[in-house]
Amino acid sequence: MKKTTLFLASLFAFVALYAQSGTLRENYVIESKILGKPVKFAVYMPAAAKEDWRKYPVLYLLHGYTDDETGWPQFGEVQHIADKQITDGKATPMIIVMPDGGVSFYLNSYDGKTRYEDFFVQELIPHIDANFPTRPKKEFRAIAGLSMGGFGSLLLSMKHPDLFTAAAPLSAAVISDKEISTMPDANWNMLWGSLFGKDLKGNDRLNKHWYENSILKIAETKSVDELKKVSYYIDCGDDDFLIKGNMDLHALLTDRKVPHEFRVRDGGHTWSYWRTALPEVLRFVSDKFHR
Repeated sequence: MKKTTLFLASLFAFVALYAQSGTLRENYVIESKILGKPVKFAVYMPAAAKEDWRKYPVLYLLHGYTDDETGWPQFGEVQHIADKQITDGKATPMIIVMPDGGVSFYLNSYDGKTRYEDFFVQELIPHIDANFPTRPKKEFRAIAGLSMGGFGSLLLSMKHPDLFTAAAPLSAAVISDKEISTMPDANWNMLWGSLFGKDLKGNDRLNKHWYENSILKIAETKSVDELKKVSYYIDCGDDDFLIKGNMDLHALLTDRKVPHEFRVRDGGHTWSYWRTALPEVLRFVSDKFHR
């Protein structure tokens, strides 16, 4: 009898745990006409989606340089963290979409060969809204990301403020003009050359295409009313090599009186830091999804 009771208790515990667990798939693919190739993406679905026909808000969660759509699921532990935040009532049930961004910085390259921004806006978002139970309005769409993905979350939300209600860049690759113009040639060609022009030197790198995609330049020149359309949560570790650019962005937004949250916590450019940041990101965007 004891064995039966223990078995039933274990079974009920397993069923209860399963009922609270969302699902995660990493093998979705969209055939992109704009990029001329298939693009992989991962999707987290909240546990409630197993049981009802509700529609959910969406968080687009972007990976960093040299990573792919598996980064957040595998190293960021997105399923475990989202399940816990939702079960604890600290985050609203939401769909989390994690696309493969390659090394595109999520922008359109100067020569038009890689049009990731166009792909994201014109193909990916419509595809997600057409194939998943989303609430396809700005009020229920947010974007976040780490490092290169932090850059992408800022770029896409600042250039398309009518698409997102909130953006949460983590350790974002916010680079100043001085850093760009004085960057060693090898670093420029490796990181930025294919996007802004190979073998450019000094101030020649500060061309029209750079200024159209520079986070600091956009924050400086875009109208305050447009910037205010998105709620921003900016987080960067005090030991992160990108902290200065994030502080420059914070100062610029403060001077222009653009409301935003800014956090500097103990840590560096590491997955352990981003895993501790994700719960707050989920709470922040959940608050913006609510009315």
